[in-house]
Amino acid sequence: MKIYTRTGDSGETALLGGKRVSKADPRVAAYGDVDELNAWLGLARAGALAGELAAMIEKVQRDLFAIGSRLADPESKVANRIEKTAVTGDDVKRIEDWIDQLESEVPVLRRFILAGGSPGGASLHVARTICRRAERAVVGLGPDHVESEILVYLNRLSDLLFVMARVANRRDGAPELEW
Repeated sequence: MKIYTRTGDSGETALLGGKRVSKADPRVAAYGDVDELNAWLGLARAGALAGELAAMIEKVQRDLFAIGSRLADPESKVANRIEKTAVTGDDVKRIEDWIDQLESEVPVLRRFILAGGSPGGASLHVARTICRRAERAVVGLGPDHVESEILVYLNRLSDLLFVMARVANRRDGAPELEW
């Protein structure tokens, strides 16, 4: 199978289930933002993170593929039949547990901090902002068109990425610059 299909040359793409929509459709934009987040996390993991942070990011990347598949399947024709596309309260709980675990490594914040620091920390700060954009795009689809677990997951994920950025910077000896 060739990578190019020519089916998108007119500005349309297919959702799971076969329905064709504009590439400018808000749903396509939402799962595109999730895909961009996934790519940034891959960059952070590949270039500057190791150990448990890298393992956490890999699990998150798998979750983001699941979220993307759910978003690309608005009529639940395909994703509900594939177990690995499920996003549940257990996934949110796992993220909350990671936040609690990692927060114990960094001091309590009293002021805003500037994004930056080490390459890993800075990459995670970028990923956090993309996560927030993806969350806004998903919210824009409306509550009747998105599973609530996806919204909760993305909201919690941005918190995790912020804490991970702080931890990565601390582990790398990069100071946090207050605003």
